[in-house]
Amino acid sequence: MSFSMALRTVRHESPSPIGIAAKYLKALRRRDFVAGAALIDGRWHPGEQRDVVIDPATGEEIADVAHCGGADMNSAIAAAERSFVGWRELLPSTRGAILRAWASLISKHSDELAILVTSEQGKPIAEARHEIAYGAGFLDWFAAEGERAYGETIPSHKAGSLLHVRMHPVGVAAAITPWNFPVAMITRKAGAALAAGCPIIVKPAPETPLSALALARLAEEAGVPSGVFQVLVGDPLELSTPLLRDPRVRALSFTGSTQVGRVLLEGAAATVKKVSLELGGHAPFIVFDDVDLDKAVKGAMAAKFATSGQDCLAANRIYVQKGIYAEFVKAFSAAIVQLKVGHGLEAATDIGPMTKLSVANKCRMQIDDAVMKGARMSAVAHATKLSPNFVLPTLLSDVTEDMLIAQEETFGPVAAVLPFESEEEVVIRANANEMGLAGYVYTESLRRALRLSEQIECGMLGINTASFTGPPIPFGGWKQSGLGREGSRHGLAEYTEMKYVCFGDLKA
Repeated sequence: MSFSMALRTVRHESPSPIGIAAKYLKALRRRDFVAGAALIDGRWHPGEQRDVVIDPATGEEIADVAHCGGADMNSAIAAAERSFVGWRELLPSTRGAILRAWASLISKHSDELAILVTSEQGKPIAEARHEIAYGAGFLDWFAAEGERAYGETIPSHKAGSLLHVRMHPVGVAAAITPWNFPVAMITRKAGAALAAGCPIIVKPAPETPLSALALARLAEEAGVPSGVFQVLVGDPLELSTPLLRDPRVRALSFTGSTQVGRVLLEGAAATVKKVSLELGGHAPFIVFDDVDLDKAVKGAMAAKFATSGQDCLAANRIYVQKGIYAEFVKAFSAAIVQLKVGHGLEAATDIGPMTKLSVANKCRMQIDDAVMKGARMSAVAHATKLSPNFVLPTLLSDVTEDMLIAQEETFGPVAAVLPFESEEEVVIRANANEMGLAGYVYTESLRRALRLSEQIECGMLGINTASFTGPPIPFGGWKQSGLGREGSRHGLAEYTEMKYVCFGDLKA
């Protein structure tokens, strides 16, 4: 029996919990968080049409939001353009104070925001709370970083001249954000843009609009002026087309699939926008046989199963040296079967649903392909409450490079373990992919760690750790995993332009 058939058999044991998300949303103190109006030019638009929001764990309709169209986006672009001069002329410290106020409000309402995230995205509530804190951290970081957007003075090569470089805000910015981190991906982009002096228009993923619209409510309360931060929900193609074609939009930031990123990059070329892209990953997780086994297993669990595996940083190919391969698989398997699968609003849940059915189906297809080609299904966590969007946490061992799971990003709780012999071999295999976002190396050898930190082709590398992100670090990838960086001082540069000024004839 294939894994897909086995899963369909289990699904009939009992239904998913019905009504839990609706119950939590109904109890929110901030009823405006689920009003579903779009924020355009400082006004809340209920919309003539409404889009439905679904709880991915149950398939239930839990809310509806305003459906915006191309005309609405044109209005938002015009409003952002009008607001630009006033916003950029504020002192950086004034903009920073507004960002800090916004971060404070997000923290104050973290419990309610976490309920929104889990209800529409599906991740466990503990992870949702962590995302809220993570997201607020970007606003605090960029509030300060905007005050440090230093230029430079160049030693002159011309007699009697003074050479300056200044940083200027690029203009109206647009952000197209994903559904896996519906709060943090907005604040990471908006924090940088607003600190640099740029108004920003956000088009969130249609699966997770409530989080974005709640952030807009809090931004307004924090004092973000009309037109400076706007959120529109609707058809991705209809809303992104004006953003790409309008020359008043000078910067575009996108987080999502490589396929969509290519399309957006091509569209942005017509008006030569500044483009930053955080795209797909296929992270290698390399375990050498000199490492502490418990430490390596703990790291693999964190790197693979956070956000139910729906993370571009997730460990996709877990390479384990043959000296500890069998022990690792056994220990990893024992850890995986302990994971609790269920609705994200249930406190004990470790693994929630996939946000989209297409993601769940891709996981099942990769599992079936691997098993058909000889992989061993060494562990499958058990669950009693399942809907079609759930994928059971699964360990596939003896995976080979010809299997789909070793070639494509796996956006779900399916771990692929591959044996390797030597350091030279695993470096070649780890780099044999067009994705280069993140990687992980576990070894007790400092010399080896230094060598691999040079050799692994990715934008971010964790050595003996699965946790390395945060506001101060430059988040981004190599090759087809993207362009530019988010977070850190480099993230501010995505929303600024450099101006060189030569003051001549100073001795006259």
